[in-house]
Amino acid sequence: MAQTLKTDWILFVTVLVMVLFGVLMVSSASFVMADLQYGSIWHFAWRQALWAGLGMMALMALKRTPYRRLQTPMVAFSGMGLVFFLLGLVFILDPHHRWLRLGGPVGLQPSELAKPALVIFLAYFVAWRARAINNRHTLAPAALATGLLFVAVVVADLGTALVLGATAAVIFFVAGLEWRTCIIGLGVAVLGVAVFVAAEPYRTARVVKFFDPNFTKLMKIDPQGRVRNWVEKSLVTRDTNYQLQQSQIAVGAGGPLGLGLGNSKQKLLYLPKAHNDFIYAVAAEECGLAGSVGLLAGFLVIFWRGLRVTWRIHDDFGRYLALGVTVMVAVQGLFNISVVLGMVPTKGIPLPLISYGGSSLMTTLGSLGILMNVSEHVG
Repeated sequence: MAQTLKTDWILFVTVLVMVLFGVLMVSSASFVMADLQYGSIWHFAWRQALWAGLGMMALMALKRTPYRRLQTPMVAFSGMGLVFFLLGLVFILDPHHRWLRLGGPVGLQPSELAKPALVIFLAYFVAWRARAINNRHTLAPAALATGLLFVAVVVADLGTALVLGATAAVIFFVAGLEWRTCIIGLGVAVLGVAVFVAAEPYRTARVVKFFDPNFTKLMKIDPQGRVRNWVEKSLVTRDTNYQLQQSQIAVGAGGPLGLGLGNSKQKLLYLPKAHNDFIYAVAAEECGLAGSVGLLAGFLVIFWRGLRVTWRIHDDFGRYLALGVTVMVAVQGLFNISVVLGMVPTKGIPLPLISYGGSSLMTTLGSLGILMNVSEHVG
């Protein structure tokens, strides 16, 4: 008898409501900048609505595609290969940016494609080698592929690289990786992040100013001021906490119920990237504590339903696929919110389903479509 597939309506409705709310918030947060730059207050809003529509089509298509069709070497390795090719192309054409321009205003962010590609690859590889996960013949190729992808992404996008690293770490840990190997991997990852942070003055400045805003502690360690002079080489790093300060003002001004949709004051050119990485601050200002907690609750629902699927699915590939998508979306969402609230050093990373951006919205919705299909096969 054929298995009856049942949609997880809690997950589906949560995602749909968040996407619609995201379009609404992008419209509200961007109309001033859109009018100044493009002469139309709807410039960003209608683009986000278009990407939302295309993203929901991708979600529905992948929701209806049996996830086991992804469990092939061709899908797993070709996805990673495509991402490496696109990242290499970006590095050759424009090494200082993370976008691959396709003509006019249309662009592609390969680092966003790296997230679902890595999840599918790891789900396939770990399920294939599940009984020998701690064998060096398993660890070596998996670590090589993950490490190379991390390095390729981190050059231009440290935030996405951290999300990739966290997703891979959770999948390997759940798969039964030995504690010793986990600790070694964590040490290597921390060292790698430290190297890439230290390689760029603006990244170092963000970390230093987060823990020591006035350089008082740093001057005790480095009285000659060499580190301070180095991190202030760029004009951007001299005011690296400005965005965080404006974000915190927006969050505080919202109060319990907010100032009302469209009434944010910080988006009036005070808060940079109000419709991108810091859109959560605008949502908190306009919708108050109720709106910001509601957004957080949305990510917690996705996390809950994803873990439910991970726990109840019977085959390893489906389990690691669901786990990877769940961790990817939840970690990125909580990371963005933590940055906006000043809980971690400032790092540009979009809020999934909410921030402006076609690449992020499409890949997130497509990944959630895969998660929904896995959930339909839960016994």
